[in-house]
Amino acid sequence: MRLQLTTAIVMATFCIAACNNAKSPDTVAKDMATAEQKASTEVAKSENSAAKDLNGAAQKVDDKLVAFNNVAAKDAYNLTIANADGDRKLALAKCESASGDAQKMCKDQAEANYSAAKANAKVVAQSEKP
Repeated sequence: MRLQLTTAIVMATFCIAACNNAKSPDTVAKDMATAEQKASTEVAKSENSAAKDLNGAAQKVDDKLVAFNNVAAKDAYNLTIANADGDRKLALAKCESASGDAQKMCKDQAEANYSAAKANAKVVAQSEKP
């Protein structure tokens, strides 16, 4: 029993002492090369993942910007049409003070101005769309 205990202590001492032994320069160089390769691969994967995430986010921003511009163009068109309609109604109300051919010419002019304003609004709306 004493022999087994002594043998176990000696073996444990050798094992502990072996853990602190320096590795050969070739082994250290191989270990460093392996570690550098793993680190390089991990960095490359992280960069690719980040680039993918950024591209996805940029695409979402682009889509939102296009949608925003479309809404803004539609709202600008609607506002222009509303203004033109208001101007037409005012002009037609003024035409009521005239009579005969003067009234007809006045109403025709009001309708022509309204049609021109609508056409212009359409052209502007089309030019603002992406």
